[in-house]
Amino acid sequence: MPALTIKNIPDKVYKRLKQRAERHKRSLNSEILHCLASSVESGKVNTQELIKKARTIRESIHYIISDKKITRLKQNGRL
Repeated sequence: MPALTIKNIPDKVYKRLKQRAERHKRSLNSEILHCLASSVESGKVNTQELIKKARTIRESIHYIISDKKITRLKQNGRL
């Protein structure tokens, strides 16, 4: 299997990768491989599945934001 050496990783990026690895209970190497695979293998977005997930999240939130308010927040740069 090929090996890859990455040089000059900014401290901030390294720390964030390390935190992600800990959060996902992976080694740093496994986390980096996961991030790389996710970025190069990303395919088409299943919009129907995405809409379904968004509706599920929206239904679980007890605070409802109207479309009018969302539009106003966007226009004011808050969203």
